Amino acid sequence: MNEQYMRRALELAALGRGHVSPNPMVGCVIVHGDRIIGEGWHERYGQAHAERNAIRSLRPEDEPLLTDSTAYVTLEPCSHYGKQPPCADLLIEKKIGRVVCCNDDPNPLVGGRGFDKLRAAGIPVETGVLAEAGRRLNARFFTFMEKQRPYVILKWAETTDGYLAGPGGTPVQISGPLSQRLVHRWRTEEDAIMVGTNTAHTDNPRLNVRLVPGRNPIRIVIDRALRLDAGLHLFDGSQPTLRYNLIKTETVGQTTLVQLTADEPVLPQLLADLRQRSVQSVLVEGGTTLLNAFIDAGLWDEMRVFRSPMLLGAGIEAPTVRGTLYDRERVGDDELTTYRRLD
Repeated sequence: MNEQYMRRALELAALGRGHVSPNPMVGCVIVHGDRIIGEGWHERYGQAHAERNAIRSLRPEDEPLLTDSTAYVTLEPCSHYGKQPPCADLLIEKKIGRVVCCNDDPNPLVGGRGFDKLRAAGIPVETGVLAEAGRRLNARFFTFMEKQRPYVILKWAETTDGYLAGPGGTPVQISGPLSQRLVHRWRTEEDAIMVGTNTAHTDNPRLNVRLVPGRNPIRIVIDRALRLDAGLHLFDGSQPTLRYNLIKTETVGQTTLVQLTADEPVLPQLLADLRQRSVQSVLVEGGTTLLNAFIDAGLWDEMRVFRSPMLLGAGIEAPTVRGTLYDRERVGDDELTTYRRLD
């Protein structure tokens, strides 16, 4: 029964995708006997955590049952004061009968202290239930904490004959309308979206969310010599934008110029700076030079590749796929294949 209720907690946790970063997604299910009496998830960054929302969802007549109930939580209850008080303290205060959890929290501010508090209060704790599923759900959070960098997703669309642009980099709409909508949904789910200099110049992308409701990500562009035209959509001031270069650091409106060191590799510096800004995930949308730079440096976690039935015959070749096949599905006329890096 543990796994059944934990799967439900994971489903609830996923409802927070795109809304809780840099916090992890967390779900909580409270069970008495074989009946769910409370459910909750972390809905918005800065707002109540999953355990508190689950307890708030209880009917008044069910509150006395907590002492004989189990809380199924997808991540170790927090033990420190942040924007919300500690959830471990709340479970102790409510005298919850038992706690079952997917994963220990890798955040050093928690790092087992939540479980220690619960056990010290006499509350039995079981961990590791659907642990791998919990890590997959919060891959961004675990990468951020354990690898000290954002989770990096490489995305591109290629033709059946392996091109992602026409000759000389001429822009070509390769993926279909359903794939485009899906990409806009992905943009709402990640903290930042990134392109290289050539893509910014040639495609003049907006890198915002227009086809679905949701938040706009932080825009990132590498512009080493600050040669990109100030009139590009990227610099229209409509959303936060980071412009990494080798010349200067300054902020004008929503655009921040960040100077990197010329004698060190760019991508590790960039990712380290993003981590300092609490950017937990980056969707890299090209072009080929930037995508291959991430691949060659081994600084990626996931590839999402659309393959359309289109044939170009010539043009800019798509990157070579790496990693382990994770998923394959049809999106309209396109095939979407997802690969994951296994360290």
